[in-house]
Amino acid sequence: MDGCLRTLLVCCGALAREVVAMVEGNGWDHMTVQCLPAHLHNAPDRIPEAVRDRIRAGRGQFDRFLVLFSDCGTGGQLDRVLDEEGVERIGGTHCYEVFAGVTNYAAMMKEEPGSFFLTDFLVRHFDRLILQGMGIERFPRLRNIYFGKYKKVVYLAQTENPELVAKAEAAAARLGLEFEMRFTGYGDFERFLASRQA
Repeated sequence: MDGCLRTLLVCCGALAREVVAMVEGNGWDHMTVQCLPAHLHNAPDRIPEAVRDRIRAGRGQFDRFLVLFSDCGTGGQLDRVLDEEGVERIGGTHCYEVFAGVTNYAAMMKEEPGSFFLTDFLVRHFDRLILQGMGIERFPRLRNIYFGKYKKVVYLAQTENPELVAKAEAAAARLGLEFEMRFTGYGDFERFLASRQA
């Protein structure tokens, strides 16, 4: 797209596939995607400075920076860093809210506060991140400790993929929870990027 600002998108590794698909699918050739490791969510206090480092490394190469992290458990520290750097981020508390949309997410939580959310990324990596990562595979009794208060798994699907739906249903069964699927597509991520074309 001639005349567009060279834009660096700094995003979470858990969104890499979706963000690249959005950028390529919309022909946003002026946008470059750089992802930080998804495992930073296990240490959200490290996210703000990691984002700052990526922005500063891109100064002089890009005209504009957009951050596709929500607060993600940083307690407002990410916003503080971005204010200092003069960079905008997508809104939201976490990616579930961004995929579903603020109003839809609030309605889902009001309907059933005991909802455990999955995205395409989490469905693909459920065994590694949840069963193995949380120790449930080795110590099955942990399932009830972690998930005993939940009522259902809500799969927020970015793509229409029967294989992922089957995996999400199997994940809900492994956790002993009801299953619900809602197709969100890329939700507010795509709307945010589309509204910032220049």
